[in-house]
Amino acid sequence: MKNSFPAELFLALLPAAALLFAAGCSRDHPGRFQGYLEGEFVYVAAPLPGQLETLSVQKGARVEAGAPLFALEDSAERDARRQAAARLEDLRKGQRPTELAAREARLAQARAIADLSGRELDRQEKLFAAGAATADELDRARLSHEADLHAADQLAADLETARLGGRADAIAAAGAALAQADWSVAQKSQAAPCAGLVYDTLYRAGEFVPAGSPVVALLPPENIKVRFFVPESDFAALHAGQAVRVILDGAPAPLTAHISYLSPQAEYTPPVLYNRANRAKLVFMVEAVFSPADARDLHPGQPVDVTP
Repeated sequence: MKNSFPAELFLALLPAAALLFAAGCSRDHPGRFQGYLEGEFVYVAAPLPGQLETLSVQKGARVEAGAPLFALEDSAERDARRQAAARLEDLRKGQRPTELAAREARLAQARAIADLSGRELDRQEKLFAAGAATADELDRARLSHEADLHAADQLAADLETARLGGRADAIAAAGAALAQADWSVAQKSQAAPCAGLVYDTLYRAGEFVPAGSPVVALLPPENIKVRFFVPESDFAALHAGQAVRVILDGAPAPLTAHISYLSPQAEYTPPVLYNRANRAKLVFMVEAVFSPADARDLHPGQPVDVTP
């Protein structure tokens, strides 16, 4: 007769087998914590859309801060800038020379008329003194001369205003429009905000890039850290700023990192009560950072061992 193992008995013994397996899976090296390298990337994007015209870097290259990364097509922005600059220049320099010459001619004519009416006023005053002119004729001569003087003064003020150019608020608005146009042109070309590794390029030359879409992913060395997991029994002995040793496969010697973050909550814990037996299963995430020199050639995702 062929022996068979009841399925019900197998399911009943499965939890016990899992406990035995967990008990046998203690760390091979006491005092070592398992973890991996993590990178926080800097995604460089332009706030304006456009076709990718120039990609100045390749994946895997290292760049210094300020190095050009990419440029989008910017003909529309440059046209808008030229228009804004021309508008501002036109407002600052006033009217055209021919328009100013016409105003000057009208002013000279008005002054000649005022001079003529002034002479007529002098003649009417002399005639009135001799009794040869009436008071009404004298008043008309005086009013006519005053009107001519006022007209000449108004034309002189208009000429001065035309020489000054646009109003102060109009010039200020045109200056703001030019500054906005300059910003738009500048945003079509992006440079590296910091030194680091070109971890990835997300578009190719000729492709259309939406506004705010990253084109280059940078990984500065100071953004590489180690993330490891510590049992509840060892967690209390760690503190921020503490130095730890990071062991990488193939590295000639461990690297030194300093703890920058300790998770306030346990991770990867089963949904059971925290009795004494289950507390041994709790682990806490801890992060530590390297010096930029040590982190320069590290690779995110690489598994490591960490010792205090």
